[in-house]
Amino acid sequence: MPSKPPIASHSHALPSYLDPQHLGPWGIYLQQVDRVTPYLGSLARWVETLKRPKRALIVDVPIEMDDGTIAHFEGYRVQHNTSRGPGKGGVRFHQDVTLSEVMALSAWMSIKNAAVNVPYGGAKGGIRVDPKKLSRSELERLTRRYTSEIGIIIGPTKDIPAPDVNTNGQVMAWMMDTYSMNVGETSTGVVTGKPVDLGGSLGRIEATGRGVFTVGVEAAKHTGMPIEGARVAVQGFGNVGGTAGRLFAEAGAKVVAVQDHTGSIHNDAGLDVPALLAHVQETGGVAGFAGADQMQDAEFWSVPCDILIPAALEGQITAENAGRIQAKLVIEGANGPTTPEADDILHDNGVLVLPDVISNAGGVTVSYFEWVQDFTSFFWTEDEINDRLVRIMQNAFAGIWQVAQDNGVSLRTATFIVACKRILHAREMRGLYP
Repeated sequence: MPSKPPIASHSHALPSYLDPQHLGPWGIYLQQVDRVTPYLGSLARWVETLKRPKRALIVDVPIEMDDGTIAHFEGYRVQHNTSRGPGKGGVRFHQDVTLSEVMALSAWMSIKNAAVNVPYGGAKGGIRVDPKKLSRSELERLTRRYTSEIGIIIGPTKDIPAPDVNTNGQVMAWMMDTYSMNVGETSTGVVTGKPVDLGGSLGRIEATGRGVFTVGVEAAKHTGMPIEGARVAVQGFGNVGGTAGRLFAEAGAKVVAVQDHTGSIHNDAGLDVPALLAHVQETGGVAGFAGADQMQDAEFWSVPCDILIPAALEGQITAENAGRIQAKLVIEGANGPTTPEADDILHDNGVLVLPDVISNAGGVTVSYFEWVQDFTSFFWTEDEINDRLVRIMQNAFAGIWQVAQDNGVSLRTATFIVACKRILHAREMRGLYP
């Protein structure tokens, strides 16, 4: 197991709009940058570039509700870095979204895009709203107004949104249509994750989960873990966790535990994954699935398993529960699911963590394919897309694994070394204007 990287003790020049005592996810990202700084060589002189988002837009999103009242929602779009290309990153609708969170997610997108070497910078967006409390028409009005408000900084060559938490192909269709109406022409390339009939890509919905599975298989090869018979626990069973769970089950692994917002279930003999996916599709969650025992949510983290896939929200594996995790391999399907303190505990316990910035990069990789297809108006088959995705993920993982071995660092720090060097090399070559 690689040694822990040193933590630089930097005092950060924080933007005035953040509270130094409550930095939230942005604080986690800054710690990760500090850990990678000693490995950047001459490029370290540019490292402050990574600690400031290039642009952060906060917008008021007023809409008329179905009952005739006017409601106002807070929206964000943050572009962290565009040295390597236009901004790229999802839009999430969640009542707990904060500027700090969107900043961190945009920064992780910069790292992720550079790690798999697609020509994008990092961006992210969000609205503070519980979409479950809105009708479909209210959700459409919210999406369209938000798109209009951030329209001044997005575009197919400037910043390309995509689905994230609580957003989907329909939301992307509304965003694409709104932007198109404002610019006076159909612009399919302004967002990715669209329905296939509107210029979306085959394979996009399953892409993130397929990437999780791909890097998991590669790590298993390197560590000698057989996938056949491996016990898998999954937190979050939507597009990412559900797809990854299905692919692992198809490869002969046993999915023994699943947790989502409705509860936690367990079956040591292995869950019937296709039946569970159908149950989730029908009921909205794993709770009440007949082929499993219910368990307390806190017990999920101590379930005996070989592979753990956190594929829900950030900050799920903490100093409180990391010591109970029995898995040999943690594959981060969600963004930022492991706190730095938990990372160190897992490391000390001999758990190999495959970090989000490579593990869940399958989604943005196929988003890149979608963007290219939209520009050329020439579309690929699903087999072509999956083959290209697997090849890119395998090559990216192989390079990161080698950097980890060469430097004696964790895979997370190795991914940051590869990505930050690419970003800062681009920054250095471009220079500062004016």
